[in-house]
Amino acid sequence: MFFSFDGVDGCGKTTQMGLFAEYLRSRGQDVITCRDPGSTPLGERVREIVLEHRTDTPIGARSEMFLYMAARAQLVESVIGPALAAGKTVVSDRFLLANVVYQGYAGGLDVETLWQIGQTATTGLTPDLIFVLDMAPAEAQRRIARALDRMERQDQDYRLRLRQGFLTEAKRRAEQIAVIDASGSIAEVQRRIRAAGDRCLKLGHPPPNTVQAG
Repeated sequence: MFFSFDGVDGCGKTTQMGLFAEYLRSRGQDVITCRDPGSTPLGERVREIVLEHRTDTPIGARSEMFLYMAARAQLVESVIGPALAAGKTVVSDRFLLANVVYQGYAGGLDVETLWQIGQTATTGLTPDLIFVLDMAPAEAQRRIARALDRMERQDQDYRLRLRQGFLTEAKRRAEQIAVIDASGSIAEVQRRIRAAGDRCLKLGHPPPNTVQAG
């Protein structure tokens, strides 16, 4: 199985992803985690380039998109593909949906073109279930207790476009994307994630795209 976590910056996806991976391990699954971009030497270098706040290295939207795609192609070839072939469960911090939302809905590139290029970069590999942790961007921004990276420095209008992009794609791809209410305690959010993940694992296909609180 292949799971990915996504959402606006500050939504708690990295924390929740780690907890979910441990939950899967407790159920006897052989789990590997990764991050996109990252988890390969090329991916980590690309991550530095796209997230560092450097005024001497401007990056256009299309260049940015191709950098992410290159890192993802390497991630699939070196990490995700071999792990899945070995029968392992993969849990990734972001994947192709992030490219579609950040460079498409928020960045102005054509959404369908991004999906098409992404299919080439990933050789058609897609997560069995994508968790989108949803919360108001202003609240998510307040949660970031560290120096902001280049993407996190964008204005409020940009962050609102991000959220709308995630929700729009969730409606379009309801069979693959579970929208998780990311408000509340860490434990509460994790319960919602596990409920969606359990349904995917037991039924062999993703659940409806919205998981209610509780």
